[in-house]
Amino acid sequence: MFSFFSEASNLEKITPPWLHFRILSQSTPKIEKGTLIDYRLRLHGIPIKWRTLIADWNPTHDFVDTQLKGPYKLWHHTHIFEAQNGGVLMTDRVKYQVPLGTLGRWAAGNFVKKDIEEIFRYRKEIITKIFGA
Repeated sequence: MFSFFSEASNLEKITPPWLHFRILSQSTPKIEKGTLIDYRLRLHGIPIKWRTLIADWNPTHDFVDTQLKGPYKLWHHTHIFEAQNGGVLMTDRVKYQVPLGTLGRWAAGNFVKKDIEEIFRYRKEIITKIFGA
């Protein structure tokens, strides 16, 4: 499973089609610590460019991507892979903050939370189809 996530192009396969997600560039041939990945997507019709830094890379165990440029004030996403019952348990931990502080949380906080939950629900569904339950 970790090798699947080691290929940035697979992110397109597990991202909901309604986001129109596309990878624009990757700074290294293979993902590793320090890799920069540029994406574009559309969220509710709004075009967004996003730059991610692979902040930590521990093959077969975990990796962290963090947003350098994009829609959030903070995005820190830890992917954890643990052997379990003859398979792999994958856990996503996401820390995020919307921009504009209290005003941003008040105006868009619940809306953003629902979007993120839907994206990860879709990913879980696709990953289950690819790897089985």
